[in-house]
Amino acid sequence: MAHVVELVTYPVKGCAGVALRTSPVTPAGLAHDRCFMVVSDEGVFRTQRRDPRLAVVRPGVGEDGARLALRAPGAGELEIAVDTAGTRRPVDLFGAGFQGIDQGDEAAAWFSELLGAPSRLVRVPPEHDRVTDGRIPGTSGYADSCALHVLSRASLDLLNRKLAERGAPPLPMNRFRPNLVVDGWDEPHTEDRAHAISVGSAEAAYAKLAIRCAVTLVAQESGAKAGPEPLRTLAGYRRAADGGVAFGTKLAVVRPGRVRVGDEVTVTAWGESELRPPRRVVAPRRPGTAPVTGGAGEM
Repeated sequence: MAHVVELVTYPVKGCAGVALRTSPVTPAGLAHDRCFMVVSDEGVFRTQRRDPRLAVVRPGVGEDGARLALRAPGAGELEIAVDTAGTRRPVDLFGAGFQGIDQGDEAAAWFSELLGAPSRLVRVPPEHDRVTDGRIPGTSGYADSCALHVLSRASLDLLNRKLAERGAPPLPMNRFRPNLVVDGWDEPHTEDRAHAISVGSAEAAYAKLAIRCAVTLVAQESGAKAGPEPLRTLAGYRRAADGGVAFGTKLAVVRPGRVRVGDEVTVTAWGESELRPPRRVVAPRRPGTAPVTGGAGEM
């Protein structure tokens, strides 16, 4: 039986996750997921791609969302009252324009000191009406795209076996920052084909593959960035048809509800993986002989 073994929400985009035992599933994903974002003075979002020290920030948000706590090594702790009614300011997320509610000078100074660059902290306004892309439209806060990111233990186990073959150390699940971790799918990357799922009292539908970026090179415990793994190994067998390497899937919420660690994950609709099939290799042939073809194996 496939079931949820980890639930993780990321209240501040780019910062550490918060492990949960249970959570409401809203149209925008797990409670408080990516509802805050650190931006430059110009309103452009900050990310571990450029600011890997975001990874060491441990946020905590009350169940009612009224207060936000922040702590990081060497930066101490800060707790603020969350402003949901203040003046809106424009923010930029991958070139798309949204609005954010500035959370004040104290939070701005804390992040500016930590990152060594002028920064502000903003919150998604209540009227945020973002529409996310993919096969099934949905919404999310300041996530890169869709409301839920799902990854299976079987997929990570396969990657770690391939890393071991290269003499590289295994990677923890938090390197990939999923919201739902599923165990019980024997075949790696079953999540590619799980196009509609029911979990707890919520339902979600497949939107697209999760295309991986340089954030996977950042050790989430220390904020240290190093390469080339896991992207080098993933490029050998997980190339997506539209470019990049895929690991995990993004889902849209189609029925809000509640999910708990231990809940069964029921696939209510299966589909084909969008991953590019292995390339066929055609061997050179001499005149008068038949062509010889063979699978290229893992690219």
